[in-house]
Amino acid sequence: MSYSVDKTEDEWRKELGEEQYAVLRQAATERAWTGELLDEERAGLYTCGACGAELFKSGTKFDSGCGWPSFYESIRPDAVELLEDDSLGMVRTEVRCATCGSHLGHVFPDGFGTPTGDRYCMNSIALNFTPDES
Repeated sequence: MSYSVDKTEDEWRKELGEEQYAVLRQAATERAWTGELLDEERAGLYTCGACGAELFKSGTKFDSGCGWPSFYESIRPDAVELLEDDSLGMVRTEVRCATCGSHLGHVFPDGFGTPTGDRYCMNSIALNFTPDES
């Protein structure tokens, strides 16, 4: 797929820190319960940690108890790209930024009690957060 933000892996390496690069560009996963955005409760906007594209509104964030920030829907259906992922011997749905193709996490159909029934399980390190101005 072609993305509107298209950089070489060398360019991404220079722009992102080692941990961010591993998650965003190599589909690594940060350890559960360690992300700085897990307990973020302020109103605001979550954007891609690589390109800054808008991804999630704080009003869709919920405590799923999984150890990673969870959302029940993206800001727009076309903000994220969903791909089948069978890398761990099971079928999951990978979530990538639709603007730059960076790995964000996975989506699961177990967001019980949410309006969509989905749980977008995202890596904190893959996101930036901008609080609403008060």
